[in-house]
Amino acid sequence: MRVASWNINSLRKRQDRLFAWLNETRPDIVCLQETKCRDDQFPALALQSAGYHAAYHGEKSYNGVAILSRTGLTDVRASLCDEVDDPQARVIAATAGSIRVFSIYAPNGQAVGSPAYQYKLQWYERLNRCLSKERALDLVVCGDFNVAPEDVDVHDPELWRGAIMCSDPERAALRQLGAVGLIDTLRLHHPERGLFTWWDYRMLSFPKNRGLRIDAVLAIKSLADRCVAAGIDRDMRKGDEPSDHAPIWAEFR
Repeated sequence: MRVASWNINSLRKRQDRLFAWLNETRPDIVCLQETKCRDDQFPALALQSAGYHAAYHGEKSYNGVAILSRTGLTDVRASLCDEVDDPQARVIAATAGSIRVFSIYAPNGQAVGSPAYQYKLQWYERLNRCLSKERALDLVVCGDFNVAPEDVDVHDPELWRGAIMCSDPERAALRQLGAVGLIDTLRLHHPERGLFTWWDYRMLSFPKNRGLRIDAVLAIKSLADRCVAAGIDRDMRKGDEPSDHAPIWAEFR
């Protein structure tokens, strides 16, 4: 079973890319972020024709998350499991077979110390509390976490030291997900440097491989123990008008 995650950075703009990638790679479950479309614009029927059920939570022009599955989706929840009224479409959860799946798009935070940064840290606290209440035996949390977990996930650690997406409080917030029992599947198979999922559109960042790994497939230990492969579809960052992110995936037996 292959589980993939991709910040597509506008589904309507890159729908053809999505369908071509689905046809080529045939993942069983896909988590999308930054769909940037209202629910009435989501291509659910076209995806159904391509063999995928879909659960989605969107808003106009910003954010937006979705889960695609080759099996049916049940117990869909388009929010964190608390009483906070948050209009930003950043989380959707659903059950695919025996697996509980979260697709998340964490806040960027804008600048260290800003109100958006505080919202980001608070949002991570809410996510951690929500995940700690999950009782599914097999849990996978995929998405754009907007945090590079370690220096190995950054092309130039000294340049990014203390900056947004690499600050100590952000990394600590992400590590708290490990306390829930979630494991970074890519690092089970690839400890090496130079593996990134996001490259800025500016300054030839992609050709120079000046990127960050801020996307991940996190799996609960019982599922991570069955992870047999993981990787990044780097070629999807190439070509005309690509997303600034590449898909990341993990395969489980």
